[in-house]
Amino acid sequence: MKILIAGLGSIGRRHLRNLAALGQRDVLLYRTGKGTLRSDEFDAYETVTDWREAIARRPDAVVVSNPTSLHLDVAIPAAEAGCHLLLEKPISDSMERVDDLRRAIRQGGGRLLMGFQFRHHPTLRKVKDLVEMGELGQVLSARAYWGEYVADWHPWEDFRVSYAVRRDLGGGVLLTLCHPFDYLRWIFGEVASARGLVGYGLDLEVEAFAETSLQLESGLLASVHLNYLQRPATHHLEVVGEKGHLRWNGMTGDLEIRVASQDEWQRHPAPAGFERNEMFLAEMRHFLEVAAGSVSPICSLEDGVRVQELVEQIRTSAHLDDHAVAP
Repeated sequence: MKILIAGLGSIGRRHLRNLAALGQRDVLLYRTGKGTLRSDEFDAYETVTDWREAIARRPDAVVVSNPTSLHLDVAIPAAEAGCHLLLEKPISDSMERVDDLRRAIRQGGGRLLMGFQFRHHPTLRKVKDLVEMGELGQVLSARAYWGEYVADWHPWEDFRVSYAVRRDLGGGVLLTLCHPFDYLRWIFGEVASARGLVGYGLDLEVEAFAETSLQLESGLLASVHLNYLQRPATHHLEVVGEKGHLRWNGMTGDLEIRVASQDEWQRHPAPAGFERNEMFLAEMRHFLEVAAGSVSPICSLEDGVRVQELVEQIRTSAHLDDHAVAP
């Protein structure tokens, strides 16, 4: 299988290393040359700088890992050419051209996996299992909280040039840290409505923190807090049900649950030696199976569309649009 990676920033490099770890050697790299990382890691791979040349090499699959606002510039023609896609989240910086992507996939016949890697986290999967088994009874509320200091993400560059903080590249905390919107849907079911407030910091032109609330079709109330400002980084999920309470720590991977009939917390630690890249490795392994036609995507294009729609609802309720600027 020939695999093209479009975009070789930190996530593209992670995918490249994981493909190598899984024994994939027929890998082609598409680069624009605008990255800030060293390129000696690519010496063993063929590299092209022209997109038309890249797609003319007829890759079987394409990993779309360029900046958010440029995703569909790659994904749509790749889908039209019949390529299978691993599309990094979010789909894009807006809903524009999403229908074009749907059409391209129908036309080309390829399969698409959205890159929401937390669906592959072992203890978050355990959360889903416990909820579905009714261990908490009827779930009443859920609270996801994720804060990280954005300047710590890429210490080799001035964070102000990163896609995560640039409006033209689709930055802002709502899109860049949108994983909780996906995993809350995945665990608890469809969201009926979403709204929120946003704020600014670090002299950024995009939102640096957000408080959002979700009303699920089941009646469950959920909230998501996101920020670019927090040290040390914190990521956790708390769930309250009629029969108990659950806490998941996204930084350590540990899970605790306490049901009302028991006096102690039941602890479900992350697997021994677990580290963050294992989610991405499992995601890539799954993508190769999707591309081979042996399984269906665990996270579909329509899952990605739903997250995009939720972010748009929140932006609208916060009066945040493409013309908004930080005060």
